[in-house]
Amino acid sequence: MSSNIDIPDIRTILKAAVENKSSDVFVVPGAPLTLKTDGLVTPADGPALRPDETFLLVRQIYDMAERSMDALTLSGDDDFSLSMAQLGRFRCNAYKQRNSYAVVLRVMSFDIPEPAQFHIPPEIMQLASFRKGLVLVTGAAGSGKSTTLACLIDRINSERQTHIITIEDPIEFIYKHKKSIVSQREVEHDTKDYQTALRAALRQAPGVILVGEMRDYETIHTALTAAETGQLVLATLHTMGAAKTIDRIIDIFPANQQQQIRIQLSMLLRATVSQQLLPTLYNDLYPAFEILVVNSAVQNMIRESKTHQLDNVMSAGSAQGMRTMDGDIARLFAEGRISRETALLYAVNPDMLSRRL
Repeated sequence: MSSNIDIPDIRTILKAAVENKSSDVFVVPGAPLTLKTDGLVTPADGPALRPDETFLLVRQIYDMAERSMDALTLSGDDDFSLSMAQLGRFRCNAYKQRNSYAVVLRVMSFDIPEPAQFHIPPEIMQLASFRKGLVLVTGAAGSGKSTTLACLIDRINSERQTHIITIEDPIEFIYKHKKSIVSQREVEHDTKDYQTALRAALRQAPGVILVGEMRDYETIHTALTAAETGQLVLATLHTMGAAKTIDRIIDIFPANQQQQIRIQLSMLLRATVSQQLLPTLYNDLYPAFEILVVNSAVQNMIRESKTHQLDNVMSAGSAQGMRTMDGDIARLFAEGRISRETALLYAVNPDMLSRRL
């Protein structure tokens, strides 16, 4: 990559990132400006940044966001978003490291993504038709969960007359009011935390609530309560696979409540989606998905602590829009998109997939 970037000019850096179709920008002392493109972290042309230069860049970002640096200097890290006219939105995480300042910026877009552009299958988009219950989108950081949720929210916004409330940290995509009214709340800016916003949302006549991340007991408990009162709740978890996702939710509760939560979750959960981004033979990234749609068999497995059997249900449930992660990885291999090595590296069960390939 040949990105000649003047230092320290954050506007030039971010413009280069957008033009390069990069996903992330790294500003770290002791390393050159670095862009992540198609999953690969590549230094831009130029010298390593000095601590005083990274501080100047971080301060420019805060000035552009009209945000105080107090949270960063006091706690050592800070999450927020930045918008630049005619360029895009950026999710920023500024932090201290080795007594100096650094920042990583995720490149977002003003435009809501198109499902086909990001290879999100119709089976996932059909989940937007649920009117109540809980739909979970899971995967590692950077796997495209926010994009999938944005597509679902936009589909609901385009087709249904309701009130959509999003609770995010920070806000990533900006939704226009279409058939629905969309209220977007950013943690710290618009509300104290997820659980406070969730409790308030129940008094705001919602039809759909998006929870940016179910990260603790309070948020999970309140999200389940919201789903129980008749809303559709969309949320993310940093887990991989339906079984681990369900077990993670149940395990966060005290032991004496877990059976009750199993019963509650079996009635509220509508679907889980897990996703990964795989490097292809064409030097880009392509998503692989696991989809679980909750039917009576799945409900029984959740209630009876038999989540280890969910793969069998997903393997046999293609007619209901289900698929396993390894089945989808095998499809990408059969289509010639990924190598055998990549398929086995990202597989849930590499030995079994190896025999299948």
